[in-house]
Amino acid sequence: MAPKPLDSDEEALWRALTDVVQALPRALDDQFLRESGLTMTEYSVLVALSEAPERELRLSTLATTTSLSLSRISRVVDSLEKRTLVAKCKSDSDGRSSLASLTPTGLQTLRSAYPGHLARVRKFVFDHLTKSDVTAATPVLQQIAHALRNQ
Repeated sequence: MAPKPLDSDEEALWRALTDVVQALPRALDDQFLRESGLTMTEYSVLVALSEAPERELRLSTLATTTSLSLSRISRVVDSLEKRTLVAKCKSDSDGRSSLASLTPTGLQTLRSAYPGHLARVRKFVFDHLTKSDVTAATPVLQQIAHALRNQ
């Protein structure tokens, strides 16, 4: 049986969501790279590590946290390691899994990048929304994100 077609409200929401999903990362990434030398993906990895206990995570956990594949997170961490923003080592507990940890240089880079990132998030998203828009949109987007993570 064919899926039910989208009604006009669903179509409008889908098109708007598609526009945001395509345009927002590009807009954030372009300026982010120029200002900080980081991609949004690299920034997300540094944020995840900064919020982790002892600023360290297994690569598999880091991949899940950042919604990246294990091969992609490995490449990102390798790139960050070459720039001394992240250190990578084998886990003492099992010797098979790798751990990534945020270095002091990585933490400083993250702190330096944050003000520009915050300004862009406000400019591209929150400056166009009311408080009630934010309150209404948050649970809807959380529901979609949850469904995507658990498919």
